[in-house]
Amino acid sequence: MTRFLFIVSLVLCASGASAQQQPGHDACARDVTRHCRAVMNNGDSAVLACLKQNRTKLSKACDKVLTDHGQ
Repeated sequence: MTRFLFIVSLVLCASGASAQQQPGHDACARDVTRHCRAVMNNGDSAVLACLKQNRTKLSKACDKVLTDHGQ
C-alpha cells in the first residue's frame, strides 16, 4: 500500500509540473512554428536561442513568458 501511494504521489507531481509548463508552451507555440520551425528538432536550447534571436517578432504573450523566466 505504501508503495502504491508513493507511485501515485510521483504521478501527481509529474502531472502538476506538466500543467505548469503548458501555459508557456501555449503562449509560444505559434511563435516557435512561425519563426523557429527549422530548429524545432534540435532541442529546447536551440528553440530558446531562436526565440531570443527573433525577440522583436514575438507575440506579447510569448515575450512575457520569456521575460518572466529570466530570458
